[in-house]
Amino acid sequence: MWEQAAVVALSTGDRAALESLMRAGSTPQKVASRAAIILGAADGRSNRQLAKALGTSRPTIILWRRRYAEVGIPGLLRDAPRPGRRRRLSAKKVQAIVEATLHTRPRAATHWSVRTMARAQGVSPKTVHRIWQVHSLQPHRTETFKLSRDPEFVAKLRDIVGLYLNPPDKALVLCVDEKSQIQALDRTHPVLPLRPGVPARQTHDYIRHGTTTLFAALSILDGKVIGTCMPHHRHTEFLAFLERIDRETPKRLAIHLILDNYGTHKHPAVKAWFAAHPRYHLHFTPTSASWLNLVERWFAEITRQRIRRGTFRSVPDLIRAIHAYLREHNKDPRPFLWTASAASIMRKIRRCKEALDTGH
Repeated sequence: MWEQAAVVALSTGDRAALESLMRAGSTPQKVASRAAIILGAADGRSNRQLAKALGTSRPTIILWRRRYAEVGIPGLLRDAPRPGRRRRLSAKKVQAIVEATLHTRPRAATHWSVRTMARAQGVSPKTVHRIWQVHSLQPHRTETFKLSRDPEFVAKLRDIVGLYLNPPDKALVLCVDEKSQIQALDRTHPVLPLRPGVPARQTHDYIRHGTTTLFAALSILDGKVIGTCMPHHRHTEFLAFLERIDRETPKRLAIHLILDNYGTHKHPAVKAWFAAHPRYHLHFTPTSASWLNLVERWFAEITRQRIRRGTFRSVPDLIRAIHAYLREHNKDPRPFLWTASAASIMRKIRRCKEALDTGH
């Protein structure tokens, strides 16, 4: 036989509060059920009778009787905090996985995967994945870098960043470069269109129909681009593009051109052209630092949005697509805003050099 549970003693105030919880339409069902348990226990009903009447279990009745005895009505309004899952990995084991990820490699591979690390450390792949996420470790990824060896790097860096952050008055700053060898690629079969759950698909193989070179001058003021396609990127084509820039920019303004060190930009004929046009001021990026030229950012945009996934049956078809993109871009241009100071860039370069020297 089950031992008869003691009758719960209720104060007048607690009984009124519990009855109010039972009547209120906004009371959560689980709270109303707990109030009913305490009221029934106060009326002398057994745990078994309450469990049967309320459609619950006897341990549940005992739980909420005990909770009321310990905490009172506030204990019925919310669940008790749970201890949560116990940590299974020691701090020492976590440190071992992090250290192995940072300073070792698997015997027959260039980098760790969650599975190879899990086998090596005797843990689950999910555990490795969780630890890598917490410590921001991504051994499957790699990035490229190149340090400029230009002896005038600092001076050129400050010059160009100064133009971006504090452009001169009554002048235009244009970032100029060529995107050469743009291929007119045609797929061997039609592209399969996008469908729910399936991305657009194109054949891996393709047919080359030739190439073109895109000359572009990006204005840092408003983001407009002067651009045209030519079959080559020799000094003669560059001179023709300079003539176009000269026609399409206000004559009263000085022009500051940001250029890289490609040979056509320093050809004797090009130098003679600039000598005959004194309103042009040249600013060359350091060697191996084309990322300083903002037009490269625009080249990345047109490549991603129009060229890479395009299908072109001829070079003229490719050129029409590029010129159409130029027209649409210039209808609503958005300038690229340069925010990094020369000092912050130099700090990053120093850290990179320190990492090279120390191997960390």
